[in-house]
Amino acid sequence: MIKIGILGDIGSGKSYVARSFGYPVFDADKEVGKLYKTNKKIFKKLKKILPKYFKKFPIEKYQVLNAILDKNENLSKIVKIIHKEVKEKMRIFLKKNTHKKIVILDIPLLLENKINNKNYILIFVQSKKSEVLKRLKKRKNFNLDILNKFKKIQLPLDYKRKKSNFIIKNDFSKVTVKKFVKDIKKKIS
Repeated sequence: MIKIGILGDIGSGKSYVARSFGYPVFDADKEVGKLYKTNKKIFKKLKKILPKYFKKFPIEKYQVLNAILDKNENLSKIVKIIHKEVKEKMRIFLKKNTHKKIVILDIPLLLENKINNKNYILIFVQSKKSEVLKRLKKRKNFNLDILNKFKKIQLPLDYKRKKSNFIIKNDFSKVTVKKFVKDIKKKIS
């Protein structure tokens, strides 16, 4: 099984690129959302270390955002708890898809949390910063402070780009993305 990890900046179009391959996608952000809604064990752990913010289950997005905005170190505390569960969900996903030729891993902190290994094919999604910011501002709960805090825990984009096997220059056009994806699929087959 070929494992493809999608890297890039927040809002660069990683999830769209991941889905464009047409193979099973492990979407870490979606998994985190499910964990907040269904996993009482995570709630109890978060409530224990951050009782001021986590008072009721299921965990609502505002609880997480308030914790992150209040203190810088809260984000890494939350990530530490969530990371273990996301890694387990990924293990289950990989086991379920062992018969697939290729799987796509859409995990924002893939390199930061050392989830990848040297056999992964890494694809960096590169987008213009101005275009990314314009698109992020259209999101429902956009908050520049939150965005900056998440960027601080991420490795530099130049590092991710250098570690990647391929670069997709995303101009947010379906035609461009499909062309890059088609070329990459041809090269790895």
